[in-house]
Amino acid sequence: MDDSAIEKEPARSRSAIGKAEFIGLTAALMALNAMAIDIMLPGLQQIGAALGVADENERQFIITAYILGLGGAQLFYGPIADRFGRRGPLLVGLAIYVATAFAAAFASNFAALLAFRFLQGIGAAATRVIAISAIRDTFGGRRMAEVMSMVMMVFMIIPVVAPGLGQAAMIFGDWPVIFLLMGGVSLAITFWAATRLPETLAPEQRRSLSFQVIMEGFRFVVTDRIALCYTLASTVIFGGLFGFINSAQQIYVDIYGLGAWFPLIFAIGAGLMAVSSFTNARLVGRFGMRRLSHGALIGFIVVNGIWLALSLAGPIPFLLFFVLFSVSMFQFGWMGSNFNAIAMEPLGHVAGTAAAVLGFVTTLGGGVIGAIIGQAFDGTLTPLAAGYFIVGLIGLVLVLAGERWRLFRQVNPAV
Repeated sequence: MDDSAIEKEPARSRSAIGKAEFIGLTAALMALNAMAIDIMLPGLQQIGAALGVADENERQFIITAYILGLGGAQLFYGPIADRFGRRGPLLVGLAIYVATAFAAAFASNFAALLAFRFLQGIGAAATRVIAISAIRDTFGGRRMAEVMSMVMMVFMIIPVVAPGLGQAAMIFGDWPVIFLLMGGVSLAITFWAATRLPETLAPEQRRSLSFQVIMEGFRFVVTDRIALCYTLASTVIFGGLFGFINSAQQIYVDIYGLGAWFPLIFAIGAGLMAVSSFTNARLVGRFGMRRLSHGALIGFIVVNGIWLALSLAGPIPFLLFFVLFSVSMFQFGWMGSNFNAIAMEPLGHVAGTAAAVLGFVTTLGGGVIGAIIGQAFDGTLTPLAAGYFIVGLIGLVLVLAGERWRLFRQVNPAV
């Protein structure tokens, strides 16, 4: 693929979009997920107070409900996208996302809000499945990892700015303004996708929607050792990240009293993930996905082991916590995109179903793990530090199992 056009597209859409716009659009689609989570964080207290939710841990369900919808629905979008192509299912999902974002602004009680958030997650599931499928349709090997890293870099702009947008929205109005803003942004991205995103699935690669063919696609995913082990490793690692997202407001505001500084500090952490994704995109072609991600995983375990030991010894000064946490966040950029690319590499012939299974397991499983870590919050950093350390260890075991107990190996020059 050159810098001017996508060469693996069907002939009718081959000139529709260039490489830079393709990366930007797929990143924007995936970023809708980050926006739906991170823009909410500054408003959790106000939403809880307005809808009569006194328990701060229960307010985390605003995040969890969305993640459960996002994770579960991906299993359905994958086979549908492999049968009908990428564009149609994507536009249906975007319509659901936009409608429920606006509807949530008028929720009269907490149960209704959670229901709209769950439905919004169902709509957002299409954006993740189709974005990853479109990338896999077009790229393979290290090129796919490079593009995924560039997408993740752009994608990470949203966690940088979203909490600030949420904070700003509440300056000019109450918490419903957050949802109105979310609806407006998602509507603009929907128009962009509808008018510019080409169909990346070639007609001859479309698969039947018969039960037998769908099960065959799932079988390809769950019986491939590399795909399965790296999918599960991504799940536990992202579970740690979801655990932080669930308790971020409580850590920064309740423990360290940062108040209005919370969006800025959160943005710095997200910015480090963006920098990490950028460096990964630059280095992966030279060193390979395995060398970078395996090194990052080991570093992640070491740093969080230190963090856990310090937290057990007593309160950690903010500066020391932030340094340790920032190093951990940097490791995510080298693990996330590479783990996803390694898992998807052997499954190009069932890319939609593969992306669905990978997304379902990582999002739903990670959401459950994140909810467990978040609900364990006790006013200290220990639950989060322990969660990060434990998921790192489990991730290492899974990667070792996938690689037949050998790290850093080069399978072939492409990976």
